[in-house]
Amino acid sequence: MSDLASKNTAVKSAQANVDRLKQLVSFEKVYAPFDGVVTARNTDIGQLIDSGASGGQARSLFQVAAINKLRVFISVPQIYSQAATPGLTADLTFAEFPGRRFQGKLVRTSRSIDPMARTLNVEVDVDNAKGELLPGAYTEVHLKLKEGIPTMTIPVSALLFREEGLRVAVAKSDNTAELLPVTLGRDFGDYAEITTGLTGQERIISNPPDSIIDGERLHIQTQRQQAPVATGRGGEK
Repeated sequence: MSDLASKNTAVKSAQANVDRLKQLVSFEKVYAPFDGVVTARNTDIGQLIDSGASGGQARSLFQVAAINKLRVFISVPQIYSQAATPGLTADLTFAEFPGRRFQGKLVRTSRSIDPMARTLNVEVDVDNAKGELLPGAYTEVHLKLKEGIPTMTIPVSALLFREEGLRVAVAKSDNTAELLPVTLGRDFGDYAEITTGLTGQERIISNPPDSIIDGERLHIQTQRQQAPVATGRGGEK
């Protein structure tokens, strides 16, 4: 009986050693935690793998991306932050797919405004089961807001940056100037978005002089087949 027990112990010891070797061999295979594609391979057959434990520089073996659903991060201007809520649909356009729109859904927001850019960071998920869209691509996102925020655009030359704040000069019905306080939205280069302060019925002076003041008399010139032009000390509408 003692000889049988000794041999059983030897078998168990050998089996434990086999199991240890199997675990070591299993490290030769790397399993991804999700279905995806390998976007980068930083090693090759025969290379020594250094985990960094011995003081060397650790580096990843592969980079894997799950592309069946893409996360798109966009910055929403603060003026639209209250309307950008989870559940909204969005249309995405890509330069490499002219004329096509891909639909996504806003799933979460950062719930905080970036103090530098004054924008809200939001995430839009896009179904990419066919694998047409590539990670890291640039896209334009058009959010379909539930609340309509009335805005209008005017030439940037119509903006007056005064000590008391941003103003827009308009021509009143009695041909005198009035400086209206406005709130600036997005800047499109030659044109700027105005979110508050204008109704759309004003006669805006597009290039007023910096010295223009409230009540200043304007000289209105009517041009053929064109809108009336209001001038104030050389300014034009």
